[in-house]
Amino acid sequence: MGRGRVELKRIENKINRQVTFAKRRNGLLKKAYELSVLCDAEVALIIFSNRGKLYEFCSSSRVTLYSMLKTLERYQKCNYGAPEPNISTREALELSSQQEYLKLKARYEALQRSQRNLLGEDLGPLNSKELESLGRQLDMSLKQSDHTDSVMLDQLLISEKGHALTSNKL
Repeated sequence: MGRGRVELKRIENKINRQVTFAKRRNGLLKKAYELSVLCDAEVALIIFSNRGKLYEFCSSSRVTLYSMLKTLERYQKCNYGAPEPNISTREALELSSQQEYLKLKARYEALQRSQRNLLGEDLGPLNSKELESLGRQLDMSLKQSDHTDSVMLDQLLISEKGHALTSNKL
């Protein structure tokens, strides 16, 4: 016997709503992945929680940010492609501005997501390659920080020795 139909209405209990969101989000991400693998389709999925947290999936094997932007660009070209002949220049300019805004907004959100990842937040949606890349970035940053610390410490020691020598001469 199958499951009964769920009435589609807002879940009033906040905890139940969050649990349902998490389960359905994961199911939707899984379906997007399956669609991309089974049908060799280019799939881009963007989900914002009610708290504004971003979840995304992009089927392309390239870097997620780049492939997401390329897919969004293709979407915009299909939906907002060539302006209709009767559209005025002003309307065409507004349309172009809107497209530029959407590109910048997507880039801004991707940079925010990247920053959160570098801070160790929101790592759940990342695959193993992305996690390895993030680990390499963090290792490089740590090495750079260690190098900067040692250079500054060396400069401080040299400065202190210089001050000690000048005070001994006096």
